[in-house]
Amino acid sequence: MTEQQARRFERGTDGPKVIVAGVDGSDSSLRAAAYAAGLARRQGALLAIVYVQPVLAGGAALGAPVADTTEEIAQDLAAQIRESMERIKGIFDIRWEFHTFRGDPYNGLVKAADDLTADAVVVGASEQAGHRFVGSVAVRLVKAGRWPVTVVP
Repeated sequence: MTEQQARRFERGTDGPKVIVAGVDGSDSSLRAAAYAAGLARRQGALLAIVYVQPVLAGGAALGAPVADTTEEIAQDLAAQIRESMERIKGIFDIRWEFHTFRGDPYNGLVKAADDLTADAVVVGASEQAGHRFVGSVAVRLVKAGRWPVTVVP
C-alpha cells in the first residue's frame, strides 16, 4: 500500500455511532433532539434520547407527588418523540431509543453517555437566566471534556 492510499479519506466511516440527545420538554431541548436526529440520520448513528427525571427533595417534603409528575413527563416526552418519528417514517429512517434516568440532569446525561458509549452529546441551551452565573448542564458537559458536545439554541 502506498502512502497516498493510506491517507485516502473514507466518506461516512469515521462519524459518531451513538449520539445522546438530552431532552426535558423545553423548546431548546426539543430543537436539540431534532438536530441530533438529523445528525444521526446523516451519520447512520443510533440516536439515544435521554430524559433525566429530577429528584426534587423540597417538593417531596411539601407533600408533592414528585415521582408521579416526573414519570408523567417522561411518558409524555416518549409519546411526543414516538409521534414525531412516526411522522417521518418512510421518509427518513433513524434508529432511536428513549432512555430515562432519575437524578440531576448533568449526572444523568453523563451516566447515559457513559452507559451507551456515546460519541457525541447534543443538548439545548438553558432557558434559565440564572444559569449564566451558576453554569448550565451544557456548560458542565463541555467542561467535562469527555465527548464532543453540541449546544442548540
